[in-house]
Amino acid sequence: MRRMVALALVLSATTSLTAQTKRRAAPPPKAAPPPAEPQPLQTMSPQIVCPAFLGYGVSTKLGYCDVMTGRDPSGGVLIPIPPHDGPVTLTFDLHNRQTYSEEQVKANRAYTRYTATIGVLTMDNTLLSRAVVQSEFRTAKDLVDRIGGGAGPGGFKAVAPIGVEPVSITIPETENQVSVLGEKLVTERPDGNATYSTPGRPIAVISKVMLEFRPPPPPPPPKPARKR
Repeated sequence: MRRMVALALVLSATTSLTAQTKRRAAPPPKAAPPPAEPQPLQTMSPQIVCPAFLGYGVSTKLGYCDVMTGRDPSGGVLIPIPPHDGPVTLTFDLHNRQTYSEEQVKANRAYTRYTATIGVLTMDNTLLSRAVVQSEFRTAKDLVDRIGGGAGPGGFKAVAPIGVEPVSITIPETENQVSVLGEKLVTERPDGNATYSTPGRPIAVISKVMLEFRPPPPPPPPKPARKR
């Protein structure tokens, strides 16, 4: 009888201990907060560094920048990229470059076919993409715009953009600046053809430089101070 009572007490103590253990079990981990919503895409016109600014268009009011041939990205048209999350889309219009002569037009000697090749590079000289623009010039109607601030008739500069090639390039997330450099220019005229690639020569023109990117997520709110 005493053994049965003792066994009953042991079983009761074990049951009580098991119940306490269950009550003291650690609470389940808190669910992780949902991921932050991505920021909306933004489009902006960056403040480019243009080593050879051609001027502003009389009709379009756009700024036109000469693209020089070269091998050092620091000497190209520099396009800074603001803080961003993910890849960035760079767009611009690429033009050929015509030196306009009214006398040649009247004499039917102004025909030229241009093919200009440029590259977009990272600052460590990695080529991201190439772009080509090809156009023909015969008369003033082929010009995209005239550039103001010149000494010619009407206050125009002799050099003007012709042809329009829209360019779109994806910039990797790791980059915060890229460079646009000229590679070569091929011209075809009735009196012969020529190829130009010597560094320091203007071979093309760009305009309407734009960036589309997603801003980085906002920083997390500061943690509340602990009460003492």
